[in-house]
Amino acid sequence: MTTPRVVQPPEWTAPRGYSNGMAARGELLAIAGQIAWDAQQRIVSDDFAEQFHQCLANVLQVVRAAGGDASALVSLTVFVTDKRRYLAATKALGESWRALLGRHYPAMALVEVSALVEDRAQVEIQGLAVLPESP
Repeated sequence: MTTPRVVQPPEWTAPRGYSNGMAARGELLAIAGQIAWDAQQRIVSDDFAEQFHQCLANVLQVVRAAGGDASALVSLTVFVTDKRRYLAATKALGESWRALLGRHYPAMALVEVSALVEDRAQVEIQGLAVLPESP
């Protein structure tokens, strides 16, 4: 895999907390939407920030299981049931982000939805990663 590179139109102001585009070569890993489940499929908390942390940790676990690390992530889509809760928790979300992904910022989208399949789920994160090509 090549190290993903940020794609930023030169005339645009740089975004904070995500990249406008990422480019890389290698094996593509599609990561299913991850909610705040533990390994036994139990929601870890009803706290929004804790759910976000668990979702992001679950995404990273899938990437690691495929042989990658946080730097392999090129795109994340975050689905939330209440964007106000997301905005109110940005400090805690930033702390979780740095703890799990450091200063790696893939392309990202945030989508507010009316509900997720699991009733207690407030956050779901889907991702794409580029891994080293298999031999």
